[in-house]
Amino acid sequence: MAAELARLPFRARIWRRRALIVGLRVARLVRIGLSRFFPAVRYLGRSLQRRWRRSLQFRTVLTTLLLAVTSFGAVGAYLSNQIANNLFQERLTQAESETRYNVKQVQDTFDGAQVTDQSSVITLVYDTLNAVEGRGSVIQRRYVFEAMPEQTKPRNRWVESRASDQLTVSVIPPELRKAVQDSGKDQYWASTVIPVGTEDRPGIAVGNKVTFNGTVYELYLIYDLNTAQKTLDEIQGVLLAGGAVLVLMIGAIAWYVTRNVVSPVSHAALVSEKLAAGQLQERMVVKGEDEVARLGASFNHMAASLQEQITKLATLSQMQQRFVSDVSHELRTPLTTVRMAAEVLYDARHDFDPINKRSAELLYNQVERFQSLLADLLEISRFDAGVAMLDAEPEDILQVVAHVIDGAAPVAAEYGSEIILRAPAEGIVAEMDARRIDRILRNLILNAVEHGEGKPVTVTVAANQGAVGIAVRDLGIGMTPAEAARVFDRFWRADPARARTTGGSGLGLSIAMEDTKLHNGWLQAWGKKGSGSNFRLTIPLRQGEEIDRSPVQLEPEDIVLPGVPQENRMVVLDPGPAVPVTASASAEGTRSGAAATSKESS
Repeated sequence: MAAELARLPFRARIWRRRALIVGLRVARLVRIGLSRFFPAVRYLGRSLQRRWRRSLQFRTVLTTLLLAVTSFGAVGAYLSNQIANNLFQERLTQAESETRYNVKQVQDTFDGAQVTDQSSVITLVYDTLNAVEGRGSVIQRRYVFEAMPEQTKPRNRWVESRASDQLTVSVIPPELRKAVQDSGKDQYWASTVIPVGTEDRPGIAVGNKVTFNGTVYELYLIYDLNTAQKTLDEIQGVLLAGGAVLVLMIGAIAWYVTRNVVSPVSHAALVSEKLAAGQLQERMVVKGEDEVARLGASFNHMAASLQEQITKLATLSQMQQRFVSDVSHELRTPLTTVRMAAEVLYDARHDFDPINKRSAELLYNQVERFQSLLADLLEISRFDAGVAMLDAEPEDILQVVAHVIDGAAPVAAEYGSEIILRAPAEGIVAEMDARRIDRILRNLILNAVEHGEGKPVTVTVAANQGAVGIAVRDLGIGMTPAEAARVFDRFWRADPARARTTGGSGLGLSIAMEDTKLHNGWLQAWGKKGSGSNFRLTIPLRQGEEIDRSPVQLEPEDIVLPGVPQENRMVVLDPGPAVPVTASASAEGTRSGAAATSKESS
């Protein structure tokens, strides 16, 4: 026995440890269950929201079901309440009538009783109340017979209280007892609960006063409403089942009707998407002669008209492209011959008289412009035909920018403009077609010089993790937002009366935009009248990647020209045609073929 007592603390510790382990495992299972339950609920909620937004049929059916459930709930509650009130009022009227009759019978029996001994009195009261109870196969009513308190007890009062089986005076509501005690011959009632066996049943207690041998008694007849309650429960069950069946039927009807209406609309949406994707032969299936059928027929007629118009436009576009390409190719041979003759005349112009000399110079310049226009037309025709290919290789974009600036030096010399390069000291390697990027930047810089009115032109180069951006900013005449939106259109000019002093074809910016699209990049323009313009080129560092943001700003801030670190400036010293110009030394050394000299502004 002592050994068993000694092992009790040890066993207690073991059981505590086991209980702790079990509790931790249960907590972990509950935590895992909750961690999986709430995401499932959120996923279900998001699925329902997405279905609600995207499906007209689902939204219509669900709305119909909700409205039907609400309507049936309201109607069912009203009907159930009315039926319950009618059943109760009917049973109450019957109870009051029966109680008046039975109380009168009891009072008449007590008044005519000729008993003087205790046993006779008890027997009389018992028999009379049992007759009121109506015993048989089913008890019709129950009773509580109680002497009123606070009255002098007569010498021959042998009955104080009596009640049906399992009942006591406590089942009578206090308010009802007080009303009966304070009244004269009036009758009162109240709802109560009757204990019958192991269950409680609803009932009505109706109270009156009776007298016997000089003693005033309270007589309460209690009526069982269980039958009425069962009837009400059955009626409510029928209403609930009928409402559920009707709601399901309404949902099925709504689904069927909306399906017949929404299915053609969904089919029309699908056909529209295919038409937008280029499948112009797609048509809707038309059945019947109703409104939906007429809609389908109209839709098919519209699709056929669109297909016809698009086919005509495509054919016309192909004819135009072929015409431009053929004419451009055919013009190359005679243009080459004319250019050779113009060069001969231009080289010998010093031997001509002033009129012929000027004619030779004009011929040479216009042939040069014509050849540039022809080259641009050939390039545009390649873009239109979809045969332009991107030859991308990793190269340093700063070298391309420097080369373009060196090439723009003679034009900048004519305008007296200063080209300012803002770029990082280290190189920026990007996968690009250097020839096309060179052409884009040459167009942007020459346009900035031409429209800069002799003011400085700033070229800003920057890069982030996924893209490189180049901004060309001038401080010239500027553009309105409407002009900036159309600046990349073919042959578009903001001021048609403005002379083309640089000999442009009007296709430069359009070609630049097409070259940018080949790089999967952005080419954007900003302008403000009197404040200049800013063109921003953004291309991805690696081909195939998307650009989320540009490393340079499109709408420029106030530009501070002096004191900018790490900037490479090209400054024209003398606008004379034969003046030697050198370029400033950069990280890559002196640019070959340039004619500019470095100068840092103070």
